[in-house]
Amino acid sequence: MELQKTKNIFRPRHMMMIAIGCMIVFAAPTAAQTAGDPAKAQMQEMNRREMQLNNGIGEKDRPNDPKRSQAMMDQVSEDFQRILTRHNELVRAIAVNQSLNYQFISDAMSEIKKRSTRLQSSLKLQKPETTTENSKTESALIGMETKDEMVLLCKQIESFVKNPIIEKPGTVDAQALDKARNDLQRIVELSDVIRKQADKQIRSVK
Repeated sequence: MELQKTKNIFRPRHMMMIAIGCMIVFAAPTAAQTAGDPAKAQMQEMNRREMQLNNGIGEKDRPNDPKRSQAMMDQVSEDFQRILTRHNELVRAIAVNQSLNYQFISDAMSEIKKRSTRLQSSLKLQKPETTTENSKTESALIGMETKDEMVLLCKQIESFVKNPIIEKPGTVDAQALDKARNDLQRIVELSDVIRKQADKQIRSVK
């Protein structure tokens, strides 16, 4: 199941760049503070580009409200933090050789989906087509153990946060942008399917 690889994937270097305090991997909080917050930086870059694109419209319509921009950046930062925190909680649950807590899994998946969906909007990373592929994702997971599904989701989260456009805001790379968009959509789909399966387990024991 490549658990050890999953558990150690976030090195302190990545955490300093992301500046998010996850228990398993966050080793140097003071260094992280000086490295800045790529989540907020990415949001600032998005705002800057949006303002440039809207130079021709009326002043009242320009998305340049400092309070609104700051609130959005704070929300993006919080969403990243909570997704990574949930990631680490899932890693610990996978590592423990005990029965799974399906209520915890359901709650974690619900939050991951909610925050990932919001990041899609905040970072303008929605898939071009709005049709969902949850049915395909659900079919692909048939026969997999829940822990294996959780490992798959964790790896998808890791792939997203290590993407160059997330680690280095302002990076112009169409291929990386497309991968980030697909990774984030995959996180949304996987978390939704795993949540549904966990809810079925909860109902079966009542």
